[in-house]
Amino acid sequence: MKELSELLDLSGKRVIVTGGAVGIGYGISYRLAEAGAQVIIADISQQNLDEARSKLSDKNWYVEYVLADVSKEADVQHIVKVASEAFDGVDILVNNAGIYPSILVMNMTLEDFDHVLSVNLKSVFMTTQAVANKMIDQGTGGKIINVTSIDALHPSSAGLAHYDASKHGVWGFTKNVALELAPHNITVNAVAPGGVATPGTQAAQDSGQMPEGVDMQKMLESFLNRIPMHRMGEPDDIGKVVLFLASDMSSYMTGSQVVVDGGVLLA
Repeated sequence: MKELSELLDLSGKRVIVTGGAVGIGYGISYRLAEAGAQVIIADISQQNLDEARSKLSDKNWYVEYVLADVSKEADVQHIVKVASEAFDGVDILVNNAGIYPSILVMNMTLEDFDHVLSVNLKSVFMTTQAVANKMIDQGTGGKIINVTSIDALHPSSAGLAHYDASKHGVWGFTKNVALELAPHNITVNAVAPGGVATPGTQAAQDSGQMPEGVDMQKMLESFLNRIPMHRMGEPDDIGKVVLFLASDMSSYMTGSQVVVDGGVLLA
């Protein structure tokens, strides 16, 4: 039986975190690197990568930074290639990259819908396939963690039909791939955040579309009032749960989804 300190020790583990430079992704990257993992932070924004590098520069942690758009197959292959060259493999994949532009269905174009599905769902298929192949070749198992949302279980507001479709899809994908990869000692689990205070959340609130007669500010106040813990989540709230799933603390879990929402689904 391992000691508690060993269970949470990720020393020597090789990790990819998509969308890992800001918000929830940064919270995840920080906790995994702190636990000793060698982390590749992949992000679509060079500015986000530069800011993450600046914040982590005084740490003696092994972190690499890759500019990539996970909706593009060539970029996904590039991320895995960087991991193979820098770390000689991958042990943990965190599919965190996601977007959530608020657009009412009646105003939504096919391009809007396709873009959200490509970033939020198709990317999870591509990264999972590429990394799982690497893990199988390595023969040492691995862990895949997908960031879904409470919207994978219950809609939070109008304007997110494409987002909700993508997150329901990721949850279904998680369960099915968990079955397929279990014989290879690869576990596949998900984390479903509720409302988390991030730059992306703020941007969505500032630009989101609401049905006629619905006030965005009042809707947000109503959402906050429904949270039994009476606060929005912080990126580190999600980072700590991902650390749990990435560690030996979750050794007998696969095909599970951990809801981290301050209790809002209870309401």
